[in-house]
Amino acid sequence: MSERKYRVIQWMTGDVGRVGVRHFAENPVYELAAVLVHSPDKVGRDAGEIAGIGPTGVIATDDAEAVIALDADCVFYTPVIMDVDTVCRLLRSGKNVVTTSGFFHPTEHFRDGGELIRAACAEGGTSFHAGGIHPGYAGDILPLTLARVASRVDRVEVWEVVNVLTDAPMDHIDWMGFGKDRDKFLSEPTILGLGVPFFAQSMHMVADGLGVTIDEVTAGLEAATATRDIPHDEGAIPRGTVAAQHHTWTAMVGGAPLIVYHAIYLTGGPDELDPPWDWGRTRYRIVIEGDPPTELTMHGRVAADGTMTHPGYTWTAMGAINAIPDVCDAEPGWLTHLDLGLIRPRGLVRR
Repeated sequence: MSERKYRVIQWMTGDVGRVGVRHFAENPVYELAAVLVHSPDKVGRDAGEIAGIGPTGVIATDDAEAVIALDADCVFYTPVIMDVDTVCRLLRSGKNVVTTSGFFHPTEHFRDGGELIRAACAEGGTSFHAGGIHPGYAGDILPLTLARVASRVDRVEVWEVVNVLTDAPMDHIDWMGFGKDRDKFLSEPTILGLGVPFFAQSMHMVADGLGVTIDEVTAGLEAATATRDIPHDEGAIPRGTVAAQHHTWTAMVGGAPLIVYHAIYLTGGPDELDPPWDWGRTRYRIVIEGDPPTELTMHGRVAADGTMTHPGYTWTAMGAINAIPDVCDAEPGWLTHLDLGLIRPRGLVRR
């Protein structure tokens, strides 16, 4: 392993970006070089104050040009939606980019942007990598890791179960369509439905890892309604409206389903839903049907006092951050999980 220290720029400080600031400030492997923010109320504040830790000595700025001109090894780029032109400018400026915003694996949907990213990497002598929790870990790395101990794989299924009221921001209620009329919800585009091309990247990564080719990806959607008003911090999900949703995406290989993803988002328990779905706690569940049938479940740990801090944003950030040293040390180009192989997380054991 390299003993070098990596200078990192944090690009935006939302839920995932703040995890980045905290980690770069606390992990001796990294030096926080700069923090770029979007909100005017964050400009001029110490990055540690924004991230909820002590002072870092790094003052947040909204001057993108000044940040791009800085000398740094890597940019941790965490906007919700990637601006390919900005990422390419960063790559051409000689800085590697690790992101949670997309471009996890080459697929036709991302072909044009991928060509621009590869060209920028070649011009800047830099590397690009995307990671996260899902896509970027639970739906691709974990299934392929589990397949390592299989003799035959007939089907891979991944469940993402999220209790929105306890393990997601309140804005998920609105933008995911909870509280809508059921027929209207099922007939209109949904946020998760629009995200299928991103999740399909993970499906293609699994297929590539297994040495097969996906014919097509199909989508299905079901919804459950509230049997009574379901209260939350900002109001209530009205009785009779959408209170849970189950998205299913299926990758067909050779005319049969090989990879199936389930995205299940809930605001109530089985006694509050019609039909009375009982999907249990927030978690990721990976199942391989084959020889032997194998299952893996990942969820946050409940402390001895019964409390649990939902780890979703930390998982999302660290799934990408822990790849930064390997990305910086690699040859230039767009690096997927398959290119990087088993990464070596550095600086995690701190006494």
